[in-house]
Amino acid sequence: MEKIITLFLIFFTTLNFNYSQNLKDKTKMIDSILLDYNKPDSPGAAVMIIQNGKILFEHGYGLANLEDKIPVQSNTNFRLASVTKEFTAAAIMLLIKEGKLNFGEKLTEIFPGFPAYGRNISIKNLLNHTSGLIDYENLIPDTATVQVKDKDVLEIMMKQDSTYFEPGTKYQYSNTAYALLSQIVEKISGKPFAEFLKENIFDPLKMENTVAYEKGISEVKNRAYGYSKKDSVFIRTDQSLTSAVLGDGGIYTSIDDMYKWDQSLYTEKILPKEFIKESFTRGTLKNVEKIDYGFGWHLKTYKGHEIVYHTGSTIGFRNVIYRIPELKFTVILLTNRDEGDTEKIAEEICDVYLGDKWK
Repeated sequence: MEKIITLFLIFFTTLNFNYSQNLKDKTKMIDSILLDYNKPDSPGAAVMIIQNGKILFEHGYGLANLEDKIPVQSNTNFRLASVTKEFTAAAIMLLIKEGKLNFGEKLTEIFPGFPAYGRNISIKNLLNHTSGLIDYENLIPDTATVQVKDKDVLEIMMKQDSTYFEPGTKYQYSNTAYALLSQIVEKISGKPFAEFLKENIFDPLKMENTVAYEKGISEVKNRAYGYSKKDSVFIRTDQSLTSAVLGDGGIYTSIDDMYKWDQSLYTEKILPKEFIKESFTRGTLKNVEKIDYGFGWHLKTYKGHEIVYHTGSTIGFRNVIYRIPELKFTVILLTNRDEGDTEKIAEEICDVYLGDKWK
């Protein structure tokens, strides 16, 4: 009997040792992938790896604030840039769930006085980037010095008389569409967009440090500042003329809070499953051609799996949330520098934890 117990102890000790060693090896590999972010004098990154609801890896690299030497941690809040779009889309779908909107509703029905071209642009066109709306960034005067806000984007669009193409006939990524979606949320709900997000998404999920940031109105706690490299030196480039537009990219959050958002997508805490499923379904053009975008999410097939993801890139920040729903596996990577292919890095991290073939 003692021999059997001894054998069992040896077996489990070996098993635990191998498991621990495997984790150490994976950690070293992740550290190697993010080596450029792990320097004492450079902007950094926060990464989280999740599977089946369990956090497999969570770490901060480099600095959130170069001037004050504040390191990146799991509760450091980064500007999401276009990763914001999944939250904007969710806000719209919440209003549709409540019967206050529908996917087919047109811009001219929502905004009295909107130009005639808006008669052909539906909520669905805005959500899946098939609206053909002109890029507002290209319409900002060269002499502008004051930051543009969502309401300004709406005013700019009210002065246009055409689109790039007939709505629904092509896919063209549109920040303009998501700025208008935020204004639709405000018009229909009667609440500021940032407040609607807080009350209907952030608070229910206990995303306590997440905010659609408005200077002079809200505060970003544990804030990471954005940087760009110039002549081999990182300089702060945290804000641009378009950084105050909320609907297309104005949310700040951390990997800790993004974990809560990621996990909510397996439940009905915020949205019914049929809305989540539709968000992860490829859109269809008028000619029945499929596009690789749902509602606030890019979609692709990679290494035999359906990938649901979104990148975010703006002056000083590059981010990604990379999800493989079939495996309940997610990589969240937030960085405060204006360089680096976060989508590629996420895939390298997937290789470490899932194997090169993901099968």
